[in-house]
Amino acid sequence: MRPTNPVFTGINTTVFETMSRLAMAHNAVNLGQGFPDVDGPMDIRQVAADALLDEPNQYPPMLGLPELRQAVADANKRFYGLDVDPAAEVLVTSGATEALADCIFALVSPGDEVVLIEPLYDCYLPLVRQAGGIPKRVRVRPPEWKLDPAELRAAFSDRTKAILINNPMNPTAKVFSDAELELIASLCCEHDAFAICDEVYEHLVFDGQKHRPLMAYKGMRNRSVRIGSAGKTFSLTGWKVGYITGGAKLIDPIAKAHQWVTFTTPPNLQKAVAFGLSKDDAYYEDLAGDLMNKRDRMAKGLRSLGFSVLPCDATYFLTCGFDGLGLGETDIEACETLVKEAGVAAVPVSAFYGEHAPVEYIRFCFCKKDEVIDEALARLSVFVAAAGAESA
Repeated sequence: MRPTNPVFTGINTTVFETMSRLAMAHNAVNLGQGFPDVDGPMDIRQVAADALLDEPNQYPPMLGLPELRQAVADANKRFYGLDVDPAAEVLVTSGATEALADCIFALVSPGDEVVLIEPLYDCYLPLVRQAGGIPKRVRVRPPEWKLDPAELRAAFSDRTKAILINNPMNPTAKVFSDAELELIASLCCEHDAFAICDEVYEHLVFDGQKHRPLMAYKGMRNRSVRIGSAGKTFSLTGWKVGYITGGAKLIDPIAKAHQWVTFTTPPNLQKAVAFGLSKDDAYYEDLAGDLMNKRDRMAKGLRSLGFSVLPCDATYFLTCGFDGLGLGETDIEACETLVKEAGVAAVPVSAFYGEHAPVEYIRFCFCKKDEVIDEALARLSVFVAAAGAESA
């Protein structure tokens, strides 16, 4: 038989699915895949249910329902002071991963270089490669995950078409600083490059910090596209509703890619997300505050067991070192040991690199009920105590 597409042939199943399957097989507490274990607000779900029963269920407009595009524009103004035309500068997609694919396929041509910041969400590399792009990877390194200005400058050239930046960043839980974002903006302007901004964790930022979209920086309004996610903002990850904001000249080709990928998104879910985006400030403050408390609950427990817990400024995730805990030599071994012997699933951070990955860190997801976090910590405590007794 003829060979199939080499980008996808033989590629590993996503690590999140792999660890979730292992968690099910071993009846483990799943702290691997990044989804909450409670559904989002009832009033949003009720709007979706009512719309499903009472309103049309046929194709909505390709760009998205007008009320959701207006709500996205209003949110850009409300939270970031960005004036957005909902008719020409907003596109609704079936999730943020589709949004990423649309942006990459529309903006990147074969031979174009695309700057990526490692560790990176695992779909970035195959999507860039499928578009014919050439990844140029720059690393942020633990424990502070700072961006090295010299390395970033070296990654840009006259062949750079775009940078893909995840801010706040999965898996590092990093929030890029003003200085880092200003440098990225200046390099994009200098090299006439686009910025594809994966900002799905924009409202999950802790300790009084505020998200700063790259689009708001000098020179970036019409060379950036920013991607948001109802799944993360409203704890409704199964809905797969995303939205892209950008200049009209960028949204136009991105919409053309979208029309050949999913074309549209369920109308009742769009209507409910439009309702959700209008929620008052208390909702957004409580969302971040509740997650911050869960972060602190898990971090305290993990530290007490001997894990080294790295800084976490946003997202759902804690990155931890496991040296001295008898979990194995690599992060993959550590995660396999934890899921099979401790009954707790985590994710190896090496899965977020293209090659030559560090193997000293694993990632736990804390967007879970307190009793789930406590059960995971209790299981880890039993395992660590037993491992310590064996080695004594």
